[in-house]
Amino acid sequence: MNPDDLPLLQLVAPLLFVVGGIYVLAPVLPMRRPWARGIVFVAVWLMIVRYINWRVFTTVLPAHGAWHEIGWVWLCFAIEMFALFDGLIVYLTLLRTTDRRAEADGHEARLRALPPDQFPSVDVYIPTYDEPFEVLEKSITGALCLDYPNVHLWVLDDGRRPWLKAFCEDKGIGYLTRPDNAHAKAGNINHALTKTEGEFVAVFDADFVPQRNFLMRTIGFFVDPNIGIVQVPHMFYNHDPMQVNLALRKSIPDDQRFFFEGIMPSRDAWNAAFCCGSNSVTRRAALRCIGGALPTTSITEDMLLSLALLRNGYITRYLCEQLAYGLAPETMQAFFVQRQRWARGAMQILFQAAGPLGGAHLTLMQRLLFLPTHWLSHGLVLLTTVVAPIVFMWTDTRPLVNVTTAAIIYYLLPMVLAVVGGILVYAPRRYYPIAAQVLGVFQSFKVLPAALATIVRPHGHVFKVTPKGAAAHGSNYERGVFWIAAVLIVLTIGGLLINTTPEWRIVSQTGLLPIVALWSGINVVVLLLVCMMALQAPVRRAEERFDLDEPVYIFAANGALSTGRTKDVSLSGMAIKVDSTRALAARVGEQVRVFLPEVGFVEGTAVRKSGDFLGVHLNLRHSIERDLLIRRLFTAAVANATVDVSVLAATGMLLKSIWSAPSAAVNFAPEAKPVIEKLPAETLIVQPRAPATRLEEIVAARRAMAA
Repeated sequence: MNPDDLPLLQLVAPLLFVVGGIYVLAPVLPMRRPWARGIVFVAVWLMIVRYINWRVFTTVLPAHGAWHEIGWVWLCFAIEMFALFDGLIVYLTLLRTTDRRAEADGHEARLRALPPDQFPSVDVYIPTYDEPFEVLEKSITGALCLDYPNVHLWVLDDGRRPWLKAFCEDKGIGYLTRPDNAHAKAGNINHALTKTEGEFVAVFDADFVPQRNFLMRTIGFFVDPNIGIVQVPHMFYNHDPMQVNLALRKSIPDDQRFFFEGIMPSRDAWNAAFCCGSNSVTRRAALRCIGGALPTTSITEDMLLSLALLRNGYITRYLCEQLAYGLAPETMQAFFVQRQRWARGAMQILFQAAGPLGGAHLTLMQRLLFLPTHWLSHGLVLLTTVVAPIVFMWTDTRPLVNVTTAAIIYYLLPMVLAVVGGILVYAPRRYYPIAAQVLGVFQSFKVLPAALATIVRPHGHVFKVTPKGAAAHGSNYERGVFWIAAVLIVLTIGGLLINTTPEWRIVSQTGLLPIVALWSGINVVVLLLVCMMALQAPVRRAEERFDLDEPVYIFAANGALSTGRTKDVSLSGMAIKVDSTRALAARVGEQVRVFLPEVGFVEGTAVRKSGDFLGVHLNLRHSIERDLLIRRLFTAAVANATVDVSVLAATGMLLKSIWSAPSAAVNFAPEAKPVIEKLPAETLIVQPRAPATRLEEIVAARRAMAA
C-alpha cells in the first residue's frame, strides 16, 4: 500500500487510532489488572509490527547503490531493531506489576505485636571508603534511630581512618576494618560477614539514611522462606545534575524514578527484582547456600548476588516505599563514575557462570530481564538519531530509502507515539520522554563507550566509588560532552543552511528536506539541553535544605521572645516566617536561640531579614541537638527532592529552561562552608554517645518542654 495515494482520513487513521486508543481511552482502564495492561500491549505492538514490516520491505530490502550507502541503511536498521528488541523486553516486563505496601502493613502489625526478645537479629552495615564526615555523620546518626529492638550497627571502614573509629566508639556502634581493600565494597561486606552473626544483614551505602521504620517494614517479608533479599527504592534528599544544571528542581523528578517506581515493581511481579546495593536486607542463611559471601567477579556484585540466589531458589522481593534517602550524584563527574560502573558491571554479568545466559533454574523471563541490553541499545539508537540527519545533509547518504512525508505520517509517527504512549500509561508521572532523551544523549557520550569496551575486555575493571560530599565538587563543566554536543549542533545547523541554498545544496532528494529539518530541529533542542547539562551549576550550599513547616520560638540575646514557623531548615541554617502579631526582637547580626520541636534549643546568628522572614545561621557543633536535628530532617521522610508533575508540565519547563535563566531567590537560610572534614577525633567528639533509645527519650523531653 502506497501512503501517497491514500485519502487524508485513511492516511491519518493510524494516528487517530493511537491517540484515541492509547492516549485517551487507555488511561481510564484499571491498569492494575493484567487484562488492561494486555490490551495496551497489543495496541502498541500492532503499530510496531506494521512499522517493522514497512521498514523491511520498503525502506531496507530495496536499498541499492554503493557499498557504503547500503551498509549505512542496514546499520541504521540493525540499531533500530536492537532498540525495539530492548523495548519488547521493557513492555513484557510492564505487563505485570506489584504493590507490596499492604503486605508490609500486615507484616509490620505482626512484628509490633511480638515481645522484643522474639525479634530476629539484624546487622546493619554501612560500608565506606573515602566519604567525608558530613556524609557519614548523617548515615550513622540516622541508623542509630532505627525503630527495631534487636539491631547491631557496624561501620565497615575500608579507609582505615582513626577519626571514624573514634566517632563510632563514641556513638557505641561497631567499627570494622581490614588490612587490604580486595574486591572493594563486596570484599568489605564479606569481611564483615565473618565478624558478625545477625540472622539478617541490612546494607546502606555511606550516603544513605534509613527511615526509622525501615526494618519494621522489611523484615516481616522474610516469613516466606523463599525470600532471600528485600529491596526498597533509592530516594534522594538532594537534586541530580539534570535538575540542578537546568534549574528544574521543582519541575522534573530525578532520573531514577521510572526505574524504581515503574520497572522494579514489574520486575518484582516476574520474581526478577534485584538487589541494588544499598537499602536492602539479606537473609544470612541464603548467603550460606552460595558460599556465605557476596560474588566478587563483577563490580556490580548486588545484581550478581540476586542472580546467584535465584538459581538457589531465593527470590529478591521489592517493596516500592520511601524507606531510605541518599545522595544523588552531586556533579557530572560523580554521575559518570556511577553510570560507567553500572554499565561495566551489567556487561560483566553476561560473562559470568551465574549470569543470565548460562546455567539452569531461571525462567525465560528472568533471563530476558537480566540481559543488559539497555546499556547498549539506548545509547546506540539515540546517537544514531542525532548523527543520521547530519550524515544525510553532508553526504546525501540516506539512513532509509523510499521515504515520503505520507509514509512518515502513516507508519513512523504512529509507531513512535504508540511506544511512548504505552509507557506513559503503564507508568504515569514516572516517565518523561523528552527528559529521558536528553539524559540518554548526555550519558551516551561516555557510558556507551564504557559498555562497548567491557564487551571487548570484560575483566580487570576497578571498582570506583562515586564521589560524595566535598569530594564530589570538582570541575565546573564536562568538557568532552559539551564540545561534542556543540560540534553536533554546528554540523546540524550548517547542514540545514547549506541545503536550503540551491547553489550549495548536497541533498538530491529535496522532498525530504522538510522532514529532515523537523528532525534536525528536535535534535538541536536536545543537544542544546545536553550542553546546558554539561555546565555545572555552582554549589551554593554546604547542606541540603528541607521544606519544613513547624512552630518555633526565637529568643533574642536580651531574652525577648518572638514566635514563628519554619519555611525551610538545614543543618546549618533555617528560614523562619516570623509571627506578624509579635515584633521580631532579634536584629541582624545578633545571637539568637531557637527552640525547634523534637530538637530543642539551637544557637545561631540572625543573618538576614526581609519582610516577615528571618534567616538564621545555626552554630551547631557536635551535640545532642545536632543529632536530633539530623534525626528530624533525615529519618522522618521529609520530602526534600520529591517532584510529582505531569508530563506536559515537565516537558514545558524543560523546553523553557533553554532561554530562561534560573531565578534569583532570596537566600533566607544561609549555609556555611563545611567546617568538619577529617578533623582530629578530639575535635569531632565533644558529646557522649547518643544511641537510638536515648534519642527517643530526649525527643519526649523536648515535646514536654514545648507543651
